[in-house]
Amino acid sequence: MNKISVADLHCDLLSYLQEAPNANPTVGGRIGCTIPDLISGNVKFQVMAIYTATKHDSVELALEQAHLFKKLVNEFSNYVSEFDAQSDGFDFTKTSKIKITTAIENASGLCNEDEPLQNIYTNFNKMIETCVKPLYVGLTHHGENRFGGGNSTKVGLKDDGMALIDFLAEQQIALDFSHSSDALADDIINYISKNNIQINIMASHSNFRTVYNHARNLSDDIAKEIIKRNGLIGINLLRAFVNPENENALYDHILYGIELGAQNNLCLGADYFYCDSHPDQTRKPFFFTNHDNASKYPDILSSLLAKSSSQFSDQFAYQNIQNYLFNNNAQK
Repeated sequence: MNKISVADLHCDLLSYLQEAPNANPTVGGRIGCTIPDLISGNVKFQVMAIYTATKHDSVELALEQAHLFKKLVNEFSNYVSEFDAQSDGFDFTKTSKIKITTAIENASGLCNEDEPLQNIYTNFNKMIETCVKPLYVGLTHHGENRFGGGNSTKVGLKDDGMALIDFLAEQQIALDFSHSSDALADDIINYISKNNIQINIMASHSNFRTVYNHARNLSDDIAKEIIKRNGLIGINLLRAFVNPENENALYDHILYGIELGAQNNLCLGADYFYCDSHPDQTRKPFFFTNHDNASKYPDILSSLLAKSSSQFSDQFAYQNIQNYLFNNNAQK
């Protein structure tokens, strides 16, 4: 039986290549999304997050990751290539290489806290000249920045965040809610609704708070907004967000998403990152053994098939992302 094709909305391979000593994308074991892992998992589409913390050199670090993306494409062209909607089309079952694109995880990578906001346009242009236009942008990470509040705060949307949303809408780039505080998520929905802003929304790597109560997981209200607006919800494989004591809760999150009406919206957003640099090492292991790298995707999908239908298993594996890209042509 042939492996099913897989598409994934979020991994942190670029920040791993930037910060880990002797990082090599062809050597597994230190992050779950190396090229061998992706090939073994039959991944055909992978979003590479450009992640930076909010600090004085966020923009510089983000641009460096953009160069690492280009280096990845150039040096490992036998395995990966930039996703181009115009030339590649939208059938992930017919590609021999892993199609990769970028996203911005924390908009501090587009504009530092202490520089004029108008610099964001110059910084953005430098980034897309280096690699490709991002599929989505998240305004924050865990904490607070000039755009709004992250998931560890109660801060909402700020004026600079409104300006950034306007810019992203012009650029046809989606907004990612995965690290938004509840206040920020509510404010974004209110802002785009009140001003009739046409912008796609998603949660690239988040689960459901009703299944496991964690601030990084989506409230039902925000999940329903994403579903209503035809966005994507990428299921996160981190133990802390699945349920630290129960690996099978992964399927509870997926099945709950179906109950909410997200059959056409659910996908993978595994969130593989370089765990050795994480400040809280008490969370080890960060992933359950059965979920700890992309080579485990066929087994995960096989277990999901036993709990759902073959139609949904295909949707979850790749079709929902494929359809999203086709319907929105987000790379245009």
